[in-house]
Amino acid sequence: MSLSRRTFGLSLTGLIAAGAAPAMARDLDDWPNVFISPMGKPFRAKMGAPYPVVDWFKEADKDGDGKIDHAEFMADAGAFFDVLDLNQDGVLSSYEVAVYEHKVAPEILGFNVPVSDLRGTRGLPGPNLPGNDGARLWLAQMAQPQVGLEQPNEPHARTEEIPEGAAPFGLLETPEPLSAADVDFSGIILKENFLKLAARRFNALDHDQDGYLTLAKLPKTYVQKKLDHAHKGFHF
Repeated sequence: MSLSRRTFGLSLTGLIAAGAAPAMARDLDDWPNVFISPMGKPFRAKMGAPYPVVDWFKEADKDGDGKIDHAEFMADAGAFFDVLDLNQDGVLSSYEVAVYEHKVAPEILGFNVPVSDLRGTRGLPGPNLPGNDGARLWLAQMAQPQVGLEQPNEPHARTEEIPEGAAPFGLLETPEPLSAADVDFSGIILKENFLKLAARRFNALDHDQDGYLTLAKLPKTYVQKKLDHAHKGFHF
């Protein structure tokens, strides 16, 4: 029996009230090999595997020419919107956005969520993290891990400020990739506005205005930099 929207909302509230444990990135090795696309689609890979920005790039680069042009970027954005639009009405409701934040890209909320809880949510694809159902995702928003090497009692000791939500995993460091498309703060997102946001993000990434993106000219995400530092023997 499927949950009503109200029941689903109450269950999410209960999860938060129960104190779902935030991720604790104990050291640099604890950063997950996760990328969240400019329009919010998560990609996950095993540690030591190439950083999964390459998986997004290959998926969006439909003609395989090593470039994502404006049309391909927009098609990729539209396809992901259609996945999130559960009833295919051209609108993302607050319920559908909640499903996205809690089930599709829980990195946004910073919960340490079992993979088994994230698969098959109302027809949505769950995280593609390899491994068994007992694996857990190290999620970053609420952790605020201390990555400095100095001791707290030393004069220059400090902790690093961690970007919030999805920001550590994205090219544009956006904490919640969908919310900017809710232009009138109504709690719903029209596909038209989602695609307008996609066009703006393409232009932001196409900083030299070539009309296309390449892997080489994409910025590195916060997490990608951390993984590069922690695993210098691997190539991302």
